[in-house]
Amino acid sequence: MAEIFAAPARYVQGPGVAATLGNEMTLLGLGGPVLVLAGASAVRQLGAIWEQSLETAGFAPAIHPFGGECSRREIAAVADVARRLSARTIVGAGGGKAIDTARAVAAELDLDIVSCPTIASTDAPTSAISVVYSDSGVVEEVRLHPQNPALVLVDTDVILAAPDRYLVAGMGDALSTWFEARACARSGATHSRGGTTTRAALALAELCWTTLRADGALALAAHRAGQLDGAGTLDAEARGAFARIVEANTLLSGLGFESAGLAAAHGIHNGLTVAPGCHAALHGEKVAFGTLAQLCLEDAPAGEIDEVLAFCRSVGLPVTLRQIGLGDIDGAMLRRIAERAVQVGEVTHNEPFPVTAGMVEEAIRQADAAGRGG
Repeated sequence: MAEIFAAPARYVQGPGVAATLGNEMTLLGLGGPVLVLAGASAVRQLGAIWEQSLETAGFAPAIHPFGGECSRREIAAVADVARRLSARTIVGAGGGKAIDTARAVAAELDLDIVSCPTIASTDAPTSAISVVYSDSGVVEEVRLHPQNPALVLVDTDVILAAPDRYLVAGMGDALSTWFEARACARSGATHSRGGTTTRAALALAELCWTTLRADGALALAAHRAGQLDGAGTLDAEARGAFARIVEANTLLSGLGFESAGLAAAHGIHNGLTVAPGCHAALHGEKVAFGTLAQLCLEDAPAGEIDEVLAFCRSVGLPVTLRQIGLGDIDGAMLRRIAERAVQVGEVTHNEPFPVTAGMVEEAIRQADAAGRGG
């Protein structure tokens, strides 16, 4: 089996970089017309900036509102818009689901894709993967596309303006990266790009966890302080911590998961999506609990579990079923979650040992007990 590492062609992060979108696309030789798929809040905040940047660079932009769910219905609707526009490039802007939808459309129509995340809540922006949900929010399929984004543009001023819950959720998604990469390396699992992990991907995954521990709490404090500017509101240490966590949530986690692999943490997240009670929980919040459950499944050392618990508590990530909306879960629903987590082809089976629904159910119970301090 070949070792394969995948990445976007260009990653740009910094304050105010949204205004460079047209220049960056020109640098990469991307073409227009350009369809920008963006959520309503992203359009309000950045629509005029994108239009000016793209028009100044000679592109013909059109902004289309994202419907809110990366579903087959939404992908088909956006694809129709792109065809009518004769788009050559699609810009996915906003959260992970908007970007996943844009990526699915670009793959279907063989177009270039640009990611412009406006929140640092998932590692979706760098990847060549779309997680497709039903209209009611249940994971239906994972689409693997041939190409990573040509450009990932991350404006830290924009990230800072978003609610801090999204930054924390991004840390929850990033939290799983090292533990899942480690599991896949131990099992020799094939990752989503059709190969096994490289040492580079493992190193990035481990750096992701190291960065979370070192900078997570300070980055959250920096976010809550209001804004990053040149007026001295935040000192250099706080500004640096915030930038490093945005990078960890977006780039380190994205490269780590895609080129090293996913395991039980994301499999358990996918299982949790069958429970309506946790639909209000963000992806990264459920992944954080899934990471704790994965460590229980693996019978990880108590010290390691305690370290993950301490990190989660330091930034406010959920560590119990109640905290993700499942405080009153019954045995039948827990069994459904566990069975979904181990369905055929699920990433839970990338663990270095056979996993059954019963094992997942018990791991979820153990994780909940650990989170409650029991």
